[in-house]
Amino acid sequence: DSGLRFHYVAAGERGKPLMLLLHGFPEFWYSWRHQLREFKSEYRVVALDLRGYGETDAPSHKENYKLDCLITDIKDILESLGYNKCVLIGHDWGGMIAWLVAICYPEMVTKLIVINFPHPSVFTEYILRHPSQLIKSGYYFFFQMPWFPEFMFTVNDFKVLKSLFTSQATGIGKKGCRLTAEDIEAYLYVFSQPGALTGPINHYRNIFSCLPLQHHEVIMPTLLLWGERDAFMEVEMAEITRIYVKNHFRLTILSEASHWLQQDQPDIVNKLIWTFLKEETTRKR
Repeated sequence: DSGLRFHYVAAGERGKPLMLLLHGFPEFWYSWRHQLREFKSEYRVVALDLRGYGETDAPSHKENYKLDCLITDIKDILESLGYNKCVLIGHDWGGMIAWLVAICYPEMVTKLIVINFPHPSVFTEYILRHPSQLIKSGYYFFFQMPWFPEFMFTVNDFKVLKSLFTSQATGIGKKGCRLTAEDIEAYLYVFSQPGALTGPINHYRNIFSCLPLQHHEVIMPTLLLWGERDAFMEVEMAEITRIYVKNHFRLTILSEASHWLQQDQPDIVNKLIWTFLKEETTRKR
């Protein structure tokens, strides 16, 4: 309905149950490469480039990136793919969108899997009470500035972008599945295109107009996976999320893993997802 063209990469046969993957920032469909290969045997696996990212259209106005638009995108995409429901998986900012889709369109989500992002209400309440998380989320405030955040990412041949994935503070750790030179090159290629950073950062420029939420409850079985060494999100938020899920809720915290969990520990993440998908879950009374 938005008139935008969305780019996605798919694996698995059409007609199989849909698994829809929503990436975080600063990423694109490629962050799900391990899951595209893993789940194609039983699912039609679709990894999107979200609005403004990669090869998906990027409207120029900041207002075009409000959370309402991003949630509606997922509903429209599901219908365009010929489905009325899916297993929905989101990481980081894509996790925020996944939570909101599950809250607003519960009939469309059979099972919800979120990686390293708490329920949005937990996030907004926690950040106000914990200065340490406010500091870790400082980039949300930095991103409110026009043009300068985009510029900072490009300085010194995209040093900030590279270090997010590779530095000791924020990157994938020694025990993780480090990004190869080719992986880094893929990220640099996408984000070095003219204007490629404005759409992604515009997602954050609207956050304060959309929170707090009016509705909170999540009613489908939910799996929350969390890398404990996340440099941006405090692990305490993961456990509090349980309050908002009125169904089977499973939380797994991986102690040696970073924020980039599905790339950092793909084998373990895939195994945990399979286990959750195969479980017969009954709704809490």
